[in-house]
Amino acid sequence: MLKEFPVVCLLGPRQSGKTTAAKSYAARSKKPVLYLDMESPADARRLGDAEYTLKQYTDHLVIIDEIQFRPDLFPLLRHLVDEHRKPGRFLILGSASPELVKGASESLAGRIYYIDTTPFNATELQGQKNFTQTRHWFRGGFPDAWLARTDAAWMNWMDGFSRTFIERDLNNLFGVSFSGPLMHKLWHMLAHQHGGLWNAQSFAKGLDVSSTTINRYVDYLQGAFMIRLSAGYSKFVTFAVTSCCRLQLGGLCD
Repeated sequence: MLKEFPVVCLLGPRQSGKTTAAKSYAARSKKPVLYLDMESPADARRLGDAEYTLKQYTDHLVIIDEIQFRPDLFPLLRHLVDEHRKPGRFLILGSASPELVKGASESLAGRIYYIDTTPFNATELQGQKNFTQTRHWFRGGFPDAWLARTDAAWMNWMDGFSRTFIERDLNNLFGVSFSGPLMHKLWHMLAHQHGGLWNAQSFAKGLDVSSTTINRYVDYLQGAFMIRLSAGYSKFVTFAVTSCCRLQLGGLCD
């Protein structure tokens, strides 16, 4: 897609391998590469005057990681692309869906191609050492979880990931304040609802909050690629867990 579009965006949950994939591509790129991480204070300072800085790299592939923290860059990217329209100018990575990244779709319409990046799926892992459907179901596809040497190491990684995600990442991704205890309880309940019919009201009763609050929390979890509401075969909506909250027994998720 970088041979066809000026901007390509890798979207997916944190720790799913987006940065690794981008750096792997950069290592094979015939163009010089500039990598910028918007969670790095040093890189953020480099883009203090973003237009001046990025105009120095028109012949580079510019990789901008965690771009959802800089939504002001989208109109600038449109301007830079329109000034020098050629494929493969920007590879941007995001951990929040385009619907929740202000201005992304509107600013870059016709200039950007989105690629959904998921943790390892069964098709990717078939033929790999120790792969079984059962192991994949319990461990999930996050690279560090799948590659953990022991089950104890896997559980420790997943426990740390979920706590960091719930207590810090969600707030940072969307600039809103969530109730950590409420999100933990909802997270556990969602794990047990995998594949069932979605009914926000039943969750609201169980957690003693309004269905509006439940739907708001679920919207943000969808925006961070943690869960997905899938259209069912009937008029009902089916709930499907993507990569990280399939199993919540004994401590943590897939």
